[in-house]
Amino acid sequence: MSKHPVGFWQGRIRGGKFAAKGAWMLIRTEPSIQVQVGLAVLVTLLGLYFGISRTEWLVQLLAIGLVMSAEGMNTAIEAVADFIHPEYHPKIGVIKDVAAGAVFIAAVVATLIGFYIYIPYILLEFT
Repeated sequence: MSKHPVGFWQGRIRGGKFAAKGAWMLIRTEPSIQVQVGLAVLVTLLGLYFGISRTEWLVQLLAIGLVMSAEGMNTAIEAVADFIHPEYHPKIGVIKDVAAGAVFIAAVVATLIGFYIYIPYILLEFT
C-alpha cells in the first residue's frame, strides 16, 4: 500500500503520465521504434493519399499498434534481462531471441496487412 493514497482517477492520470513518459522515452532512444514510427507515418500518408476505407484504417492502426507494442515489450524485456545478467548467458540469449521473435511475427503480419490494403490501390493507380 502506498504512503500517499490517491483517488481512482488521480491514480489513472498519474499512471497515464508515466506511460506517456515511457512511450516518449522509447521513441527518443530506440532506433527500432524510430523506424516503426517512420513507417507508421508513411502508411498514414499513403492511407490519406489513396483514401482507404474506415475498416482499412482500423486494421492499419491495429497493425501499427501491434508492432509498436511488441517493440516496446521487447525493449523492456531486453533491459530487464541485461539488468539481471549483464554478461552473456545462453538462457538470457534465448529470452531475448524469443522477445525479438515476437516483434518479427508482428512486423511480418503488419507487412502482409499493408500489402493487402495497398497493392490493389497501387495497381489501380498505375493501370
